[in-house]
Amino acid sequence: MADGGKKLGLAVAVTGAVLALDQWSKNWARRALDWRNGGHTRTVVQNYFDLRYSENTGSAFGLFQNAHLARWGLVGIGILALIVIPIFIARTSWAQKRQLAALALVAGGTIGNVLDRIRAGRVSDFIVWKIKAHEWPAFNVADASLVCGVLLLAFDFFPEKSAAKSGDKSTASKVGSADKAPADGNSSAT
Repeated sequence: MADGGKKLGLAVAVTGAVLALDQWSKNWARRALDWRNGGHTRTVVQNYFDLRYSENTGSAFGLFQNAHLARWGLVGIGILALIVIPIFIARTSWAQKRQLAALALVAGGTIGNVLDRIRAGRVSDFIVWKIKAHEWPAFNVADASLVCGVLLLAFDFFPEKSAAKSGDKSTASKVGSADKAPADGNSSAT
């Protein structure tokens, strides 16, 4: 199989897996956790991790709640991302599998949340992390996929700094070499 076919296969597999898990888990949460359907909160780890149904009409972390333009603005941003991601996948070499997987994670998460916004005008969230009384905003599998994909892309975007911190001297020396050049641009010592 040519590299293009391998890239497409990886992207479709990761995107499809994220989308399937996201949509299945949201459907489960609507049935099992939504109090309107007789559901209830489920404690997974006391004081740290709950499954509790909520609906988000805004963006990540509940921003822009109940803003009429938020729904279609976020759908538009998602569709734009879904136009750009395949371009990045096409330009990424097969050797950069982590970047390909990261782009597919972002695509899968984006599709999952865009579908919810188009169908229902809101996204179903149900994963709640907390430390005792402090809770982070509820999220879902699509959100987690988006965050993981963006973090992986950021990690690859700054490889020199990551290598310098991890102790890779071959890359770290390249990072500092520009700083050691003389200010006048002359490379010979006088």
